Amino acid sequence: MSKRTEVPYPHRIKRCAVLALLALVQCQSDETDPVAQAGSSGSAGASGTAGASGTAGASGTAGASGSAGASGSAGASGSAGASGSAGDAGVSTLGELITSALWDQMFPHRADPACSGGLFTHAAFIEAAREFPLFGSEGSLEVRKREVAAFLGNISHETTGGWPTAPGGPQAWGLCFREEVGCGTGACTQYCDSSNTRYPCAPGKTYHGRGPMQLSWNYNYGQAGEALGLNLLANPDQVAQDGAIGFRTALWFWMTAQPPKPSAHAVMIGAWQPTAADTAAGRLPGFGMTILIINGALECNRPTDARVQDRVDFFTRYAGMLGTTVGPNLYCNAMQSF
Repeated sequence: MSKRTEVPYPHRIKRCAVLALLALVQCQSDETDPVAQAGSSGSAGASGTAGASGTAGASGTAGASGSAGASGSAGASGSAGASGSAGDAGVSTLGELITSALWDQMFPHRADPACSGGLFTHAAFIEAAREFPLFGSEGSLEVRKREVAAFLGNISHETTGGWPTAPGGPQAWGLCFREEVGCGTGACTQYCDSSNTRYPCAPGKTYHGRGPMQLSWNYNYGQAGEALGLNLLANPDQVAQDGAIGFRTALWFWMTAQPPKPSAHAVMIGAWQPTAADTAAGRLPGFGMTILIINGALECNRPTDARVQDRVDFFTRYAGMLGTTVGPNLYCNAMQSF
């Protein structure tokens, strides 16, 4: 197993192929973008696919780590979706931007018997967003909708249960799985970094991918817990058992910068401006940059594969449903990792 020069040590993920209706699971191991030691700048959230995506039975990675930043505050307090810019045609809150009825149209199968995403409700999403009032509230209405579509596109890929011939199409199956497939029984013990003394693994607990952003590894749970005021090391199952907590970890991941990586939020609202080095490395503002932040070492700087296309397809679907444009630079095939 090769070691990448930009990371301190190799980590592994479990790649699961799921036929949701047949409950057939195949797994193989792969490397993923690791998180730096707790307390140093590095990735802080895990992201991969909990279920299947792309071709029937094919899937992206389950529990691949992305970047969400070092521990810190979970975000300024306030109501979900603070008022946006003037001229937003009366749409001032996140709950008005994405209604419960629209949510159900976006995620029609999350409570399907083949899925386990029934806890990912509109109410849980809005409750979690109150902790991050800048999410979906900065910029023009077009920009605000685009950010929400980008967030939902990425978490849908992470939790997808879709396959090419799925009812309604593969992009109708976002938020299907609440945790990494095959790990619910405690079998996935590989996500414990015993050398990390700041965020030690609790006896009998596992830190596999859970929640909308598939948070994984003990140090990620530790950092997220510190930021959100939760003891996720002692009780990591909260992320997969409480919809609001799951969305809080996902939004924390989305909103938190990890220098030199910007936050996905800053990218999607146009607040991040690439440096000369970024431009030379192909890192440009747009949805593709959020993929680089989340799982760049596995999915970017290479020919576009089914994982990236799945993210883009989800994003495009939600942008259309929200009535916004997708913007530039959808793909990350020419973007080098930080």
